[in-house]
Amino acid sequence: MSSREEILGRLRAATGDVTSRPGDRGPVPVIAATGESAQATLDLFVATVADYRASVVRCTPEQVGAEVAAALVRARAHTVLVPPGLDTSWVARARDAGLRLRTDEGEDGGPLTAQELDGIDAVVTAARVAVATTGTIVLDHAPDQGRRALTLVPDQHVCVVRADQVVHDVPDAVALLDPARPLTWVSGPSATSDIELDRVEGVHGPRTLDVIVVG
Repeated sequence: MSSREEILGRLRAATGDVTSRPGDRGPVPVIAATGESAQATLDLFVATVADYRASVVRCTPEQVGAEVAAALVRARAHTVLVPPGLDTSWVARARDAGLRLRTDEGEDGGPLTAQELDGIDAVVTAARVAVATTGTIVLDHAPDQGRRALTLVPDQHVCVVRADQVVHDVPDAVALLDPARPLTWVSGPSATSDIELDRVEGVHGPRTLDVIVVG
């Protein structure tokens, strides 16, 4: 018996008790290649992000600072990391609320070490592009996002996404990205599960993801 025949034999044995025929379970869901409208794409992104157990709010440009501060206070953050190119108005309300804002500069004058990053509660960043069908946010680590470690070590990530950065599907996002840049794709807070499907959050990155959609 060849390896192919052995594999097919195991598949037949495993599905031998399946009595339904193809099509009995209804049509296979198909994701449209394009969104019905920009608003529909934005609505889909918000719904998909929320489905990942992330917190998502929509606001006007004037409300960003208040929403960022609210998300940080809600998660009981004390020390907040601010990338060098971030719009300072986004974190002004957080400073007024008594939170300590940190830049990516360690005691030795260089970038924060892993140990120093571990002492920071949250990070606030912008994004490069977001995908509606998958609820994914893509960072290319421009100055308003900071280097990759900044968004992986702190326990909370507050990410501000403009409405015009949300595209319908993954190919649309890839077309906008520079493959020469480091890219981090974020789909909800970090989570994993063991063989018994016990969910554990915060293993590979932030356990709390707050997405603020502007516009």
